Parts: sequence; C-alpha cells; structure tokens
Amino acid sequence: MGQIGKCIVLLSGGLDSSTVAYWAKKQGYNLRGLSYKYGQIGAKEVEHANLIAQKLGISLKIIDLSSLKEIFAGVTSLCDENIEMTPTFSQPIIVPFRNAIFLSVAVAYAVSIDATKVLYGAQSSDEPFYPDCRREFYKTFEKAAKLGTSKDITIEAPFSDIAKSEIIKLGTELGVPFQLTWSCYLNGSKHCGKCESCTNRKKAFKEAGIYDPTGYDE
Repeated sequence: MGQIGKCIVLLSGGLDSSTVAYWAKKQGYNLRGLSYKYGQIGAKEVEHANLIAQKLGISLKIIDLSSLKEIFAGVTSLCDENIEMTPTFSQPIIVPFRNAIFLSVAVAYAVSIDATKVLYGAQSSDEPFYPDCRREFYKTFEKAAKLGTSKDITIEAPFSDIAKSEIIKLGTELGVPFQLTWSCYLNGSKHCGKCESCTNRKKAFKEAGIYDPTGYDE
C-alpha cells in the first residue's frame, strides 16, 4: 500500500497507542511518533515507545516537558510519589489537561512538517473517567487547531468507540509486540501488577481471551 500522507501519532509506549501506530502504518500513513517526558514516575514508558518505534521503522521525537512536574506535584499520583497510587480509578490518577498539552505540541509538529493528521490512543474504557479522552474533547480541540494554524489538520482517536480488550484483539491481528509495551505507572524492572493501569491491562487481556506476555511483580 502506498503512503497516504504524513501523520503524527502520540506514542506513549502503552497498548493503546502502540496499536494505533501499527494500525496507521497498515493504512499506509507516513508516520512520525511523538513521546513525552512530563515528570511522570513511570518514565520507562518512553523507552518502550522507542522500542515500538524501532519495530515499526518510524522516527520518534521525545519531547522533554519534565518541568511540568512543578505544576503536577501535589495533584497527581503519576508525578508525585507522596500521593497514593491506587489499584482502581481515583481522582489523583488524572494528569490535568495532559492530552491537550500533548496534542498542542503534536499540532505544532504537524504544521512544521506539513502533516495533516494527528492520532492518539484514547479508547472507550477511559471515556467515563478522563475528559480529554472523549470524542467531544478532541473534535473541539481539532477546531481550535484549525483556527490557530489556518491548516486543515485532523485529530482522531481511531479506537475511541471500542474497549481496551477489543484493541488487544486488533493489535494481535496487526502483530503488535505487546511484550514490548509498558503500561505501569511505576518505574520498576517489571510491571508492578497493582496500579490502576496494570489492573486494567490484566483485565483487558483476560477479557480478550489472549495470552498476556507481561511480566508482573504481583
């Protein structure tokens, strides 16, 4: 399949964004990856984003926004070790306006290389909890991006209508190397197996009926 245009994919190194990247590559897009350091405890995810990018044969820009930790400290457990990391969803798991920050950088990058599409891995299992994973948010953000750049840039979350377990099924068909992805909010040698993200990962593989290749501490 021939390439159908330049496309930016937000590649966190997790299951969802990695599957988006593999899906987009199969569609024929000329992919460019973006990953972020934003002061997160689980900074290991950036290493795994790089592994996925290497497997796909695409470039990956890693943007250092680590100073955002000064804003997120005291607010989110993903950036502050003094806040409890809960095994189920809790308000401190939310990183305020994170996807908007990431998408803003992605739009600027898209304009700089004449890309017309930005993709990210929001999915329906996250919608009830995370406002910046909802279609209403990202399509409104798309309008702002067009107004702010005078460019015809499309922002999409291709899997916003399906659950994480369905993404795992699709990723399996696409050949996503799930053993190279990273979901844990911590930064250990293995997934902790206890944080909300690890819990969701385990649950999704079980619901999908697909072998989970992840190494967990618990």
